[in-house]
Amino acid sequence: MINKIDLSIISVFLLFFYFVFPCLSVADIYMHVDENGIVRFTNTPTSSSYKFFMSERGEKKGSEIGKLTFYDENIRVAANYHGVDPFLVKAVVRAESSFNPKALSPKGAKGLMQLMPATIKDLGVRDPFNPRENIMAGTRYLRMMLDMFEGDVELALAAYNAGPSNVKRYGGVPPFSETVNYIKRVLQFREEYIN
Repeated sequence: MINKIDLSIISVFLLFFYFVFPCLSVADIYMHVDENGIVRFTNTPTSSSYKFFMSERGEKKGSEIGKLTFYDENIRVAANYHGVDPFLVKAVVRAESSFNPKALSPKGAKGLMQLMPATIKDLGVRDPFNPRENIMAGTRYLRMMLDMFEGDVELALAAYNAGPSNVKRYGGVPPFSETVNYIKRVLQFREEYIN
């Protein structure tokens, strides 16, 4: 029978072992985003759908679309589905919400890609705060803007931010400081992800 003194000695030994030989006690953490947008973590992945996330020491690795986030898989799927540059989609998510799925603007824009109420209705979005649904709809809308402005990324971003009617009215990027700064910010984020 193990007494309290023996347990204390064992505990001290285990702590000593953990701190003296940390490399023996560190595992990699893997992440998987399922079809419902639920993120799962494990140190023992059971399929290739789990992607490396970080070591237990907190050392993150990058992904194929820049610094790893919880939403990379959703971004990749939406970008591929709608034929949009994934670096651009990720940059828009960052500029719009800083990866906050519950973001709500004073004008009523919702979720990761800050979908406006009219856009939510037009695209048939059921839950704008669902990351998977929001990213898919936001990427679809971005694709629509790219198509409307013949692939011109700056005009598409201006339309995403200020509305396509303003881009058409001004015959280019509207002279709104918010929109001009938004385009610069998104393109800067995109460049960071590419490099």
